[in-house]
Amino acid sequence: MIFNSLTFVVFFAAVLAAYWAIPSWGARKNILLGASYLFYAAWNPPFVLLLVLSTLIDHVAGARMAAATRPAARKAWLAFSLVANLGMLGYFKYGTFVLENFQALLALAGITYVPPQMNIVLPVGISFYTFQTLSYSLDIYRGQMAPVRSFRDFALYVTFFPQLVAGPIVRAVDFLPQMVNAPRPQAGRMAWGLFLMTLGLFQKAVLADTLLSGAADSVFGFRGPLAGLDAWTGVLAFSGQIFFDFAGYSTCAIGASLCLGFSLGDNFRFPYAAVGFSDFWRRWHLSLSTFLRDYLYIPLGGNRSGAARMVINLVIVMLLGGLWHGAAWTFVVWGLIHGLMLVLERGLRHLFKDAAWTQTLGVQLLLGLATYVVVCIAWVFFRAGNFGTALGLLAAMTGNLPIAGEAILSTRQIAQVALVTVGLLGAHWLLRHTTLEAVVARSPRWVLSGVWSLMLFTLILNQGNGNAFIYFQF
Repeated sequence: MIFNSLTFVVFFAAVLAAYWAIPSWGARKNILLGASYLFYAAWNPPFVLLLVLSTLIDHVAGARMAAATRPAARKAWLAFSLVANLGMLGYFKYGTFVLENFQALLALAGITYVPPQMNIVLPVGISFYTFQTLSYSLDIYRGQMAPVRSFRDFALYVTFFPQLVAGPIVRAVDFLPQMVNAPRPQAGRMAWGLFLMTLGLFQKAVLADTLLSGAADSVFGFRGPLAGLDAWTGVLAFSGQIFFDFAGYSTCAIGASLCLGFSLGDNFRFPYAAVGFSDFWRRWHLSLSTFLRDYLYIPLGGNRSGAARMVINLVIVMLLGGLWHGAAWTFVVWGLIHGLMLVLERGLRHLFKDAAWTQTLGVQLLLGLATYVVVCIAWVFFRAGNFGTALGLLAAMTGNLPIAGEAILSTRQIAQVALVTVGLLGAHWLLRHTTLEAVVARSPRWVLSGVWSLMLFTLILNQGNGNAFIYFQF
């Protein structure tokens, strides 16, 4: 069940009506929990058992960790949580990848090995809910929160359907306190939630799927040499597609949560207006970047142990961040590019020490444009299914093809991608120092009504477009 389907609209309307019709807070939480399991079972019912198992492991580990009086016992329960969660994630997400690479290594040594056909199915959302349950155990171990006694409340935290399969990654310390007291229905909050859901669906169905995905799919799926203009158009199209797709999902999740009385943090803050890669990761997929910062980069030592260790830590974090997205070396290279850019940026900042001339508008625009170009180059490895496709595209983009590339996109497609890209970059730069809430607060009602109506109208025109969200595969 995906947000951009009629099935979800009916499901959400039924859940919303039942949820607010019942006065008992406990009964309303039961409805949400049942709806969340139903939402997940609609994809693959047997994997609900895996979700329950993951929930049970961390609920027990958290309680035992808090009750333990000896440090060794606390470490043992934390280790149990880490091994169990990362073990399940590793088996389902990286089992085939590990076997394939093991087979390749043996082949290099002259040994023929045929691995068994495991046909592992990746449970949707496992990367997201695994990180959520891990944050619960880690925060209890670090003394930052107490374990929740109610298994029902903890299960609802893990399975909360608006953000279950593609985030944002919500931490227990932020979500569980919201389940103590029943939220009251508020017309303004409901309207804002519905507006965000409309905006998210507009980003996904109209901008990502209708206007950009065609060019991106054509370019990344083409097997021959491409003309440079087409290669750049396809990459720009994907840069917009993945933003509108993922930000659209996050916006829908935040909006649906608000309709149910829950608040989730922002996951995007106009990332294509970033000046530098540090700024980019303060704007892109915030729930993942802050998770990696707090639970990996800082425990590794962060920047407290000298420049060399900081470089190693940055690269490790970004390599693992790339691998989190998918079991393929192309994702690792994507993470490596981001890691190296973060290291380069630190070096340049140390060299120029934020000199006044670097803060002028012209320099900031140039640095922002350079950041966007490198981000797009990194997207090539993220989207390409293999290194051959990625390197072929980069050769076409830099004019290094031995033969003339083929033009496969129509003039309309190129113009369409150009217009959306210019609009996207312009909007991000205009809004880079503000928030969507602030913009809406100072906009006249007639403008908001017109924008909302226009988004609804275009969604109706694009009904039936039910492509899955890209981040479902992660």
